[in-house]
Amino acid sequence: MSLSRQSNAASNPGLASALKTARAAYLERNPKSHAAYTKATESLPGGGTRTTLVVDPFPLMIDSGRGSTITDLDGHTYKDFLSDYTSGIYGKSNPVLLDAIRSALDQGLQFGAHTAHEGRFAAGLVSRFPSMELVRFANSGTEANMLALTAALKHTGRNKVVVFDGAYHGSLLCHFHSGDKGTPEGVVRAPFDFVIAPYNDISGTKALLDPIKADVGAIIVEPMLGAGGCIPAEPEFLRELRGYATEIGAVLIFDEVQTSRLSPGGRQALLGITPDMTTIGKFFGGGFAFGAFGGKREIMEMFDIRKPGAISHGGTFNNSPLTMVAGATALEHLLTREALERLNNLGDYMRDTLNRDLKASGVPFHVKGLGSINQLYCTLPEQDRDAAMEVLFFKLLEKGYWVAQRGTLALNFENNPEEVDGFVSAVVDAAGMVAAVAASTA
Repeated sequence: MSLSRQSNAASNPGLASALKTARAAYLERNPKSHAAYTKATESLPGGGTRTTLVVDPFPLMIDSGRGSTITDLDGHTYKDFLSDYTSGIYGKSNPVLLDAIRSALDQGLQFGAHTAHEGRFAAGLVSRFPSMELVRFANSGTEANMLALTAALKHTGRNKVVVFDGAYHGSLLCHFHSGDKGTPEGVVRAPFDFVIAPYNDISGTKALLDPIKADVGAIIVEPMLGAGGCIPAEPEFLRELRGYATEIGAVLIFDEVQTSRLSPGGRQALLGITPDMTTIGKFFGGGFAFGAFGGKREIMEMFDIRKPGAISHGGTFNNSPLTMVAGATALEHLLTREALERLNNLGDYMRDTLNRDLKASGVPFHVKGLGSINQLYCTLPEQDRDAAMEVLFFKLLEKGYWVAQRGTLALNFENNPEEVDGFVSAVVDAAGMVAAVAASTA
C-alpha cells in the first residue's frame, strides 16, 4: 500500500462509497485524535515523523497500553495485532522489562561512558547468531544496515551494493524495485551504487551480476521481505546466494531486523546458513531505539580502535545505559527458545486458520508470511486493492483490532489463542463486508 497521503481512489463505485463512509465514521468516532493531530500539524510536517503510520484522514493518537491492548485518546481499546511492525514483541507492560528499566533509571541517565551491561548485552547476541563473531550497537535498523554496508565495502575495496526487488532496509535504504531508474520520486536513498537483483531468482541474479562481479562489495538480503509483503526467501535461493557471494568475493549480509524473531538465532539458524554479516534492531532494544550489526571477526575488527586505521563509529546513544539493560534483560529472560516457539507457532496457526476461513468464505483476501510475521493481501483488481485494504482496516478498528493499514500483522507475547480466534473471526467478517460491496457494483 502506498504510504502517501493521497486518497486511495477505487474504480469500483461500491468500494469508493464504502471508503468514504468508513472515513466519515472514523472521523466521527475519534474527535480527540483528530484535534491532537490537527494541533501536531502546526509544528510537524504532515503531523508526525514516521511516514509508515500515515492514515487518511488522520492517525489515531494512542494514550496508553497494557498487555496486548492499546487505548486511544477517545477511550477506544484495541487488541494489538501489529506490535509496532514486529518491534513490540513484549506487549505493552511486561513486568520483567519494566522492573529492569526502573532499576536502571535509579542508577542515573546518560553517563557518556561504558557500562558493564554493554559487554553483557553483546555477549548474549554473539552467543545466539552464528554469523556474529563480534558486534557493534547503533540506534536503529537503518543505522545498522548503513554501517554494515560501509564496512563491507571498505573490507572488499569495492563499490557496488546488491539489493533485491521489494527490499526495505530502513528509511535511507528503502523500497527497491527492479524497474527503478535512479531513485524513485518521494524516496531518499543513501548514495551507494545500488544494483537491484530479482528476489528468489538465483539464475537471474547471477546473470545480472556476473558481468560486474569484480565490483560487487556487498550483497544484502532479507530472509523474508518485510515491508515488501512478508514474502519468504526460498531456502535454496539463500543457500545458492551464500555460495555465490563467496565465489565472487562479496560480503553477504542478512538483514534480520524482522526475521530475528523467528528463532533465537534468526532465520539463518533455522536454515543453517551463515552470512558474513547480520543486522538486527527493533525488539532487541527491549522497547528502546536500537540497532546492531555484527559479523566475521576480520570484518568487525576494522572497528577496533586499538588498531591503526580503524573505522570511527560514534553515536551518543549507541550504548545508552537504559537500552543496554533493557536489551540484555529481554535477551536473558524473555526471548527464550520456548517463548519464541510458542509465538511463532501461534502465528502459523493464525495464518493457516485465516487462509482456510477466507478461502471457505470465497472472499478476495489471503495471508502470506512466516511464524509471527504476516501480511494480508487483497486479490481484487489492482486499481481497487488499496481502497479495499483501507476499508478492511477501518472495519477492524471498529471491531477493536489494531493492524497496519497496508495489512501487516505481527504477534506479541501477550497475544493468546483466544485473541487470535477472535481476530480471525473479525477479519473474515470484515473481509466479507468488503467483498460484498465490491461485488454489488462489479
